[in-house]
Amino acid sequence: MSQDDYLRIRVADFEVGLIGLKSAIEEVALTHGEKSDGEVQQELLNRLREKNYIPASSREVYGEALIREFRKFLGRPHETPSHGPLRITALGPGCSQCDRMVQTVMGVLNSMGLPASVEHVTDIEEIARYGFLQMPALIINNKVVCMGTIPSETKLKSWIAEAASCQDESK
Repeated sequence: MSQDDYLRIRVADFEVGLIGLKSAIEEVALTHGEKSDGEVQQELLNRLREKNYIPASSREVYGEALIREFRKFLGRPHETPSHGPLRITALGPGCSQCDRMVQTVMGVLNSMGLPASVEHVTDIEEIARYGFLQMPALIINNKVVCMGTIPSETKLKSWIAEAASCQDESK
């Protein structure tokens, strides 16, 4: 899979990066172009679930976002999404440590039942723009929470809960 097959989309109030979205949409367009939104949505969810964090509690809003992206790809009318809160960015070149940290973050989010934008930046040039020398690094809502280490699940839960509560207070 190439870096080109990673796309960021808006899911409800969150920006989310999905691995394999571009190719999934292209393939489904060939087989499901004239099918109902429900059938297209289910097919895209099935294809993307294997490589992406899609919380069970958020499948409906992911499905809506996928239909929007599918319609956009086909040049059909679609709604423009809004902007939103909890954003987690992992920085690292794609090594096993970085991948393990991303998986741990997704597991913690799943156990907490929280929706979030989770992005794993692997492009060295993009990582350099952040100015970090130690990998992996983790950023939650634009706040650097760790560099050069994989945090424990307990620490991740604490940081995520703190970030989520700060957002609740700002609403």
